[in-house]
Amino acid sequence: MTENTPTTVKPKQIHLPKVDFSDRTIFPGSVGNNFDKVIRGFELVQRIPAPLFLVLLFGIAYFASRFDLKWAVLLWIFFLSDWLLLLYLPISHRTFGPVQPPVLMLAICRSIFWLLPFPLAFTAEITGIILVVYGFWFEPVHLTTTRLTYHLCGFSPERPLRVMHISDLHVERFSLREKRVLDSIKREKPDLILITGDILNLSYLEDQRAQYDARTFLQSISAPKGVYFVTGSPAVDLPEIVPTILQGLPLRWLQDEIVTIQHENQEIDLVGLSCSHKPFIDGPRLTKILSNQTRRPRILLYHSPDLAPEADEAGIDLQLSGHTHGGQVRFPFIGAIFSGSLYGRKLQTGAYQIGKMTLYISRGLGLEGSAAPRVRFLCPPEVILWELTK
Repeated sequence: MTENTPTTVKPKQIHLPKVDFSDRTIFPGSVGNNFDKVIRGFELVQRIPAPLFLVLLFGIAYFASRFDLKWAVLLWIFFLSDWLLLLYLPISHRTFGPVQPPVLMLAICRSIFWLLPFPLAFTAEITGIILVVYGFWFEPVHLTTTRLTYHLCGFSPERPLRVMHISDLHVERFSLREKRVLDSIKREKPDLILITGDILNLSYLEDQRAQYDARTFLQSISAPKGVYFVTGSPAVDLPEIVPTILQGLPLRWLQDEIVTIQHENQEIDLVGLSCSHKPFIDGPRLTKILSNQTRRPRILLYHSPDLAPEADEAGIDLQLSGHTHGGQVRFPFIGAIFSGSLYGRKLQTGAYQIGKMTLYISRGLGLEGSAAPRVRFLCPPEVILWELTK
């Protein structure tokens, strides 16, 4: 899905005061946070032998059916349909995550609805199949292009600078999603491409095939004014792996540095800052690299949105981030159930006005790793095509 006409960005006005998080010991995007613990705990489910897992599913169905064998078999068939649908995802080159943990999660959800009166329960289970097909098969590869026009103060070219923002690749294998991103780049022909971290999926950090496919993907990306990259979460973009993937590729890795982009006799400072997920550490680093710099329009590439108050204070005009994946699962009127931000659900996805600065949080391309379900709902992957103008 592509929005053919760029729309002027309309940030959501929110009050986001600067908070000192230095007393915290657990941070989003790091090993050992609460979400990480839960998901890694579910990895144990994948180790259950398949025959035993079948028995476990039947036991859940039997209990949910109030020990009625006939209804238990029917519910068990619904469980098995989920298992088969998820088993075929790698074959279709969509996603490549473990199958048994999400099947168990779905079985628990289905069991709750099985307690309803029969016509409603059966309708709910059929609806569940439709939702599984949509959330696991369709939406994770349904790439969207969000087109936005941004009036950058102090930047007045005759022709807008077209910038594509990509975030959270989380490559498992070269899939249908990666192919569609490359097709989008070829079709849109951006002047500049900016990537805000998380190359590999958490489950595939040591997987040489995943590293090779990520390298192949990045090698295929180009733009006239360059491709620039900053690292993402320390738990994902490991310092011993990222240099190997990026070595010799036609992109520039920004490590706490500034480059000046020229466009029709106009200049923009592109600020690339490595992410530790600790604003009390990264904020002073940002201030330091901006000190004694000529004041030009400034775009910050930083993986997490949580640095926004510090970035506004430092004089950044536009911050491009990702990390939250938009929550991956969203509901009408509610939004994301969970957002991987120090500020919680205040920062989910899209454009926010933080003081004088605009923050944009990409929904990203990839999906959570480990035992997390490879699912998206009302939160499709996106690339953002910016037109920066006067």
